[in-house]
Amino acid sequence: MRSVLGRLGAALAVALTLALATALPAAAQGKPDLENTLYLDTAYGRVVIKLRPDLAPKHAARLKELTRANFYNGVPFHRVIEGFMAQTGDPTGTGTGGSGVKLPAEFSNVPFKRGVVGMARATSPDSADSQFFIMFDETPSLNGKYTVVGEVVSGMEFVDKIKKGTGQGGTVSNPDKVVKMTVAADAKPK
Repeated sequence: MRSVLGRLGAALAVALTLALATALPAAAQGKPDLENTLYLDTAYGRVVIKLRPDLAPKHAARLKELTRANFYNGVPFHRVIEGFMAQTGDPTGTGTGGSGVKLPAEFSNVPFKRGVVGMARATSPDSADSQFFIMFDETPSLNGKYTVVGEVVSGMEFVDKIKKGTGQGGTVSNPDKVVKMTVAADAKPK
């Protein structure tokens, strides 16, 4: 009797697992959300960024739109500060350029720590455009003051290799560039 109940319980567990697996969306099953994943290719290797539309839907949508328009391809990492962050997204390389579309702030309580991707902005909280940065380390002074738009899920070792700038502003001469940026859903299989 015990072995029959044991087999019945095991069969029930398998059936329940299969039912849940088919009922849950891909993200809940641990599968990557390719529509909200960016591949940022550097000269050192691929950085995979998981966008957070749950935190910053307008910013995530804008990054995908610009990526699909090839906006980031060849754009320099113009501001890189050791122990702080690497910033890109300005095609002029000066830190003052962008795409021309300002976005309203979408602040959250997610802390700025290693691997977090945030939106750069001017003095106004509602001035983020195309520039974004990837954190090298935790920086609590940014918390709640800048929009968190994503996080690096693999390839931080390649971000660490990006050429660092000099001085307090971290301006980089002869900077490394984004080789190519792609929305994972659009990427051709290797």
